[in-house]
Amino acid sequence: MPDLFDNLPDPSGPKPRRQTRPRPAPGGQSEARATEPAGPRPLAERLRPQVLADVVGQEHVLGPDGPLGNMLAARELGSIVFWGPPGVGKTTIARLLADATDLRFVQISAIFTGVADLKKIFEAARIRHGNGQGTLLFVDEIHRFNKAQQDAFLPLMEDGTIVLVGATTENPSFELNAALLSRARVLTLKRLDEAALSKLLLRAEAVLGHGLPVTPEARDALVRMADGDGRTLFNLVEQIAGESEALDPEALSRRVTRRAPVYDKAGDGHYNLISALHKSVRGSDPDASLYWLARMLRAGEDPRYLARRITRMAVEDIGLADPRAQRVCLDAWETFERLGSPEGELALGQAVIYLALAPKSNAAYAGYKEAMASAAATGSLVPPKHILNAPTGLMKDEGYGSGYVYDHNTEAGVSGQNYFPEGMERETYYRPTARGEEAEIRERAARIAQIRRDAAPE
Repeated sequence: MPDLFDNLPDPSGPKPRRQTRPRPAPGGQSEARATEPAGPRPLAERLRPQVLADVVGQEHVLGPDGPLGNMLAARELGSIVFWGPPGVGKTTIARLLADATDLRFVQISAIFTGVADLKKIFEAARIRHGNGQGTLLFVDEIHRFNKAQQDAFLPLMEDGTIVLVGATTENPSFELNAALLSRARVLTLKRLDEAALSKLLLRAEAVLGHGLPVTPEARDALVRMADGDGRTLFNLVEQIAGESEALDPEALSRRVTRRAPVYDKAGDGHYNLISALHKSVRGSDPDASLYWLARMLRAGEDPRYLARRITRMAVEDIGLADPRAQRVCLDAWETFERLGSPEGELALGQAVIYLALAPKSNAAYAGYKEAMASAAATGSLVPPKHILNAPTGLMKDEGYGSGYVYDHNTEAGVSGQNYFPEGMERETYYRPTARGEEAEIRERAARIAQIRRDAAPE
């Protein structure tokens, strides 16, 4: 099979030395192997941990009681999917797991790897497996593989040819096949907190051989600018490491290029932030509501999407406790359409404040859902004949409209007749609260219910 293993190592060869860089192979593949000495490397690569104990911020999975700690103690490493934001150590941990378990580390990216590349990688892994050498196959951006490509890993995972370690920033529940998830353990890696980033900053200064030219306040600002991403922190450090004078926070913000917020309009970031906005409004917190609205707008969210979702919040969570809330949202939407960005976004902010401080009721929303469930269960039942029109003599003879009481002719304006299908017990869907304007509606509903009970046949 000519050229099949070009650029691949001898499966029975010695373990690679960690101080050398992997050489990329076709399809975005790289293997840890002895190569020529590396040239200049970014700070992030120079500071990549060499042992698992040096990894910061992920003690919940790497600690003695964590899932990886238990696997390593038992020397039984199973397939894993790392789920977490960028720059938290997914690739590094995978490399170090291979070292700790004497597995050959092979790295590919789902973005650049095709079917032909996978066949070569799988064949090389089978040969190594036959020679007694296991393979840890690290697949970056694994969620970008389609269903057929994901299924291709299953036989090799089952027979032990490979230990699959996938990395994804997207929710595995939505992006990965159930069959693959059933054979791999999903471990969530956290964004790095300020304590972890501060440790990385000290390591960077040690490698550079000098402290960073920043004031204490600017140092704190630098950590915040990294936004939980270790790689971003090192990139920021490289931008200022050569400064001759100490930078204050204002000078720092002018000097460095800040990272864009982690936000994907079709991914978890989008849904997480709109969930945070909705729940802040529901929780009557105007400040948190404004914050999440601002986060989404700064990340590039379509204001029209936000106008639609804000209007939905008025209907779902305020309802008849303040019927004006819906009108406020529609007016804000219309204002945005007339003014555009950024001026029109202020109207959305005002609407969010109004919703957060408005009295809350989901009674109409809950009642609607219950009625829909009943309609689905009793969809073939016909209305009672007394509320049906009788435009023809035949229909009158059949009893259509017979016994109907015209409500306006009653003293209370309510006849109390039954309007549910014959044979169906009366249901109560709408249960108004005592909050806001719904309190008055509640009293009115109680009076009508009493009239209906009095009118009911014995």
